[in-house]
Amino acid sequence: MSKKVVQSTAGAVSGGSNALMGEFEHALDPKKRLTIPSEWRRAMGDPDFVYVMRDRNGKCLDLLPKAEMETLLDKLRQKALFDPALTKAAMLIGANSEQLMIDVQGRIRISDKLLQFANLTTTVVMAGSVRMAKLWNAEAYAAEAGADLADYNAALDMIEA
Repeated sequence: MSKKVVQSTAGAVSGGSNALMGEFEHALDPKKRLTIPSEWRRAMGDPDFVYVMRDRNGKCLDLLPKAEMETLLDKLRQKALFDPALTKAAMLIGANSEQLMIDVQGRIRISDKLLQFANLTTTVVMAGSVRMAKLWNAEAYAAEAGADLADYNAALDMIEA
């Protein structure tokens, strides 16, 4: 498996929780498994599993730690149980998400359905997104992440506002 660490840090954010930060480039192995960076596994508390789901804004996947997915599911559980729109929303989220066991070597096996959605065939760019990570096709990531300094400053301004 080819592994190229572009940049990596896993640091604490306020409240004592750990953040998924940095950028990694990993190749899917012949069995289509993806290695989660050890820094991220430590930042997530060395979990037995993670969640992967389709991203709502782009052709990538979201890798969520257990705590983040539990927050999302708790919000869903607080809604009306028999609301038809909510029932459909829950079904769509469930059908496009996976709970994936992490093997002893730190690998997960994402379903072919989700790999195909994000066009992940060989090289996967794993970009930290603080509370989660984004899994991108390398070419799509290059086009998406080509932020200039103004974009970066605007992102920081949104946080500080």
